[in-house]
Amino acid sequence: MILSTTFDVTGRTIAQHLGLVRGNVVRSRFIGRDIVAGLRMIVGGEIHEYTKLLAESREQALDRMIQHAQSLNADAVLGVRFETTDAGAGQATEVLAYGTAVKLG
Repeated sequence: MILSTTFDVTGRTIAQHLGLVRGNVVRSRFIGRDIVAGLRMIVGGEIHEYTKLLAESREQALDRMIQHAQSLNADAVLGVRFETTDAGAGQATEVLAYGTAVKLG
């Protein structure tokens, strides 16, 4: 599956637009991570526990978007973007990956 943040694929033509595809995941924080992260916030610096959680969430959302595109028999997803939103009164975060599924010529 070709993924691109641009709206074309160099050397290929778009034969058909298949529409919007998306994948999302909502993940909550874990109390153990929160305790360690809270301590890191006091001294400053990167909060590795949250960095890892968000990286895993982005990958899972991207995988789900790819599955959606594959279900449409897409060759590529163009204009790939990510969005994040707090959910559950700040106790969870949604990560959404989306783009336009296309067939290439």
